[in-house]
Amino acid sequence: MKKKLILESGDVFHGEGFGANFETSGEVVFNTGMTGYQELISDPSYCGQIVCMTYPLIGNYGINRDDYESIEPAIKGLIVKELCDYPSNFRNQLTLDEFFQKKKLSGISGVDTRRLTRVLRSKGVVKGKIVPADANENEVIEYLRTTDFPTNQVESVSTKTAYASPGRGLKVVLVDFGSKLGILRELTQRDCDVTVVSQNITAEEILLINPDGVMLSNGPGDPEDVKGASELINGLLGKVPIFGICLGHQLIGLACGAKTFKLKFGHRGGNHPVLDLKTNKVAITSQNHGYAVDQESLKNTDLEETHIALNDRTNEGLKHKIHPCFSVQYHPEASPGPEDANYLFDEFIGLMEGFKNEEPRIESQDYA
Repeated sequence: MKKKLILESGDVFHGEGFGANFETSGEVVFNTGMTGYQELISDPSYCGQIVCMTYPLIGNYGINRDDYESIEPAIKGLIVKELCDYPSNFRNQLTLDEFFQKKKLSGISGVDTRRLTRVLRSKGVVKGKIVPADANENEVIEYLRTTDFPTNQVESVSTKTAYASPGRGLKVVLVDFGSKLGILRELTQRDCDVTVVSQNITAEEILLINPDGVMLSNGPGDPEDVKGASELINGLLGKVPIFGICLGHQLIGLACGAKTFKLKFGHRGGNHPVLDLKTNKVAITSQNHGYAVDQESLKNTDLEETHIALNDRTNEGLKHKIHPCFSVQYHPEASPGPEDANYLFDEFIGLMEGFKNEEPRIESQDYA
């Protein structure tokens, strides 16, 4: 079935549809990963977005039961250059096309993804819509330019009911702003007793659980749209160790008086170099975010910058100067991507143990 992708900028890309046969619209972004499309598709942080894969061949190892990052995908659509119809992998259970049909997702292949990526890098992230080939382009462009897309992405992907992943180690509350299962896996592998809670929980409700630490997860959308997060974080600071990842990192920044801004085209992929300002070491990281903490706004806060992105020098890590709280913009749990930063979960364990034993380790702890 012939389809086309229309951007609000007026650019049009023709291709072949796959998956469910219906129109879909969202913010169009690009991902530079060579692998990991299954984790990407099931990552809640892509809620409301149509993702362009810059690597030309997608679907070559199929879909399997083990690589999901959520039960139900929140992505709006996928754009690829070449779709593989016959995957070759011993774990393969479904083709990408079959998976998209079952999950009622829409995609388009045969697109000049190099040109599309250059458009997004030049003009910035724009809204787009995948439509039939005979759709009226002017009408679609007008729709995209005059329609405001939903801003409640976190609310739509966060768990509605708290649940537990039992362990015999430290007790961690994971606040689900759109959490990947990779975060839960890393905590349970360290025998943590994890309670996953909704994004609308209060600090008082968390403290009643009496956790050893609180993890603030990744998630989609503008951090300024997450109502109540600043009150939650300020109610926990100094009372329990906190570790924030991606959106959780941005929310810590906002709660402590910093500001965030929207990046022109975001960081999405598994090959982003990050510099640790303390050790001067570089880690190759997995990233997926469209917003960043404004470094200038950190000057009058109790936050210290710990990491920066080497591609554009934007902020990638923070540490509170007084309280046991730190965060990173990238994904130490990877899924997909390199595991250079996986040790940060061990640092979180050490921070919780030190706080539990009333040892002020936050000042001397090395997070890089």
